[in-house]
Amino acid sequence: DYKMKALDGQEVNLKDYQGKVVLIVNVASQCGLTPQYEGLQSLYEKYQDKGLVVLGVPCNQFGKQEPGTSKQIAEFCTSKYNVTFDMLEKVNVNGDAASPLYKHLTALDLQPKGSGQVSWNFEKFLIDRSGKAVARFKPQTSPDDAQLVASIEKLLDVK
Repeated sequence: DYKMKALDGQEVNLKDYQGKVVLIVNVASQCGLTPQYEGLQSLYEKYQDKGLVVLGVPCNQFGKQEPGTSKQIAEFCTSKYNVTFDMLEKVNVNGDAASPLYKHLTALDLQPKGSGQVSWNFEKFLIDRSGKAVARFKPQTSPDDAQLVASIEKLLDVK
């Protein structure tokens, strides 16, 4: 029951993703992990027909590595990485000003990472088809990591 805005300013009701498996990732354009966009796009392309949604959430809280406007972020993602998965407007993921979605996600004790603040760009939260957060992966976990892919495939097999 969270509402956020897409990069184009349109309201997005996260309830609209019910019935899908969602991978939520806080992203940044000027990070050493930014090339993960390529892997996230590949993951999305491989599994979207089975019900996977990748949701990119820009954040500028880590080393100020996402300074751009929504328009600049959209341009970067499409021109450099051909991103076609959904992207939301930039938010805070930690602290008092964190978005309500991230306040909820970081309070959960999800394995393999556990609870607590987001540690860096490209941390990943996996949400099942019913809308329940079921796993959390460290930023360094690549999109093609065997454990991450197995977790996604297992959730996609549940109808």
